[in-house]
Amino acid sequence: MTLRPALFLLLAGFLSGCVSTGNVDPMKTDKGRNEARDAYIQLGIGYLQQGETGKAKVPLRKALELEPSNGNAHAALALVFQTEMEPELADQHFRKALAANPKDPRYLNNYGSFLFEQGRYKEAYERFQEASQDNLYPERSRVFENLGMTALKLNNPEQARQFFERSVRLNRRQPRALLELAQLAYDKKEYVPARGYYDNFSQISEQNSRSLLLGVRLANIFDDRDKAASLGLQLKRLYPGTPEYQKYLSEQ
Repeated sequence: MTLRPALFLLLAGFLSGCVSTGNVDPMKTDKGRNEARDAYIQLGIGYLQQGETGKAKVPLRKALELEPSNGNAHAALALVFQTEMEPELADQHFRKALAANPKDPRYLNNYGSFLFEQGRYKEAYERFQEASQDNLYPERSRVFENLGMTALKLNNPEQARQFFERSVRLNRRQPRALLELAQLAYDKKEYVPARGYYDNFSQISEQNSRSLLLGVRLANIFDDRDKAASLGLQLKRLYPGTPEYQKYLSEQ
């Protein structure tokens, strides 16, 4: 299971490109070099968003030639190497990005997501905790969702529940947090809130194997046979080879 990096946020505040004025070479002025650097970063992130990691490296390298310690360039390169499954290089560039701006919640959240992906859950938890301290970060709800997922990996379901609740309080349209809250409530036999969270999840997200199995179980508890049958058929049709489908068969 991976956590989504906040790719688009790296674009915020970037200039559209280099602008020359008169006969002055813009690359010989601080303003021109800064604009060129930001344009290279924007181009690199654009390639990364399109899945063209090889092309993304070229402008990002040029950006670092203009400013070797630029945090945004290092953060983008870290995501490139994470995508290419080069964890050591990704880790190096995440650290360089944080060296440039240790409190940037974008860097902290993305580095935490990388650490989570690598199974380094305690370190990921620490980075997410740092990112959550920024009350003005627009993706703070995602940070709390990530904290919840990490707390689950650290075998602390009650703490995970608290983080998921904070995530949903900040943004009601957080399907992963809603599904996890539904599952946690179901596990504690709190079936009414479990159904509420599950219904909210279903309104904003496509179903997956976990959600379909949970939906069948809740439907059976509330004696909704038609819904249970419908969700069971979806599970059979869409996810026949999953552990969730095997559990469904064993429970029938």
